[in-house]
Amino acid sequence: MNFNRVALALLLMALAGCSTTKLTEPTPPAPAPAVERAPAPAVTPTATPATPTPTPQSTVRSVTVHPLDDPQSSLVARSVYFDFDSAVLHDSDRPVIESHAKFLTSSRTARVRIEGHADERGGSEYNLALGQKRADATLKALQLIGAPPAELEATSFGKERPKDPGHDEAAWARNRRADLNYLAR
Repeated sequence: MNFNRVALALLLMALAGCSTTKLTEPTPPAPAPAVERAPAPAVTPTATPATPTPTPQSTVRSVTVHPLDDPQSSLVARSVYFDFDSAVLHDSDRPVIESHAKFLTSSRTARVRIEGHADERGGSEYNLALGQKRADATLKALQLIGAPPAELEATSFGKERPKDPGHDEAAWARNRRADLNYLAR
């Protein structure tokens, strides 16, 4: 009976030494059961090397983010905008075109569909043609910078897919665009 208490005390000390949480108050040893049991094997405590507690920096895993999904990437901008009744690219959109052309050149699997759009003013056929001109202008600019032609396609949605449903100049300006929609990464 005395041997059981010693074995139980040693077992509790070994478990307390392995615990990862600090106890604020010592817990009293559990009373010995009233029922006689076979003697427990002797537990010899072994010294375990102290393991450092992880710091927030050591627990953070580095996750590789695809360049198209990285909010810090220059590829996050996927639209170029046009003036009213125009398919001429602005100089301010050159960084967007260059970053996507560079990405397409370096990627073996990336494919992009350039989708031309127009605002709600004008007829459906006219806006489809204007959207196609905007998509083609964007496609040509990508090719001039080095994007492989086989990885590009241009299509028009005209006024059918507005980015902004408003009916004012600010909404129309957001809807006169060409979007770069990646079909494969």
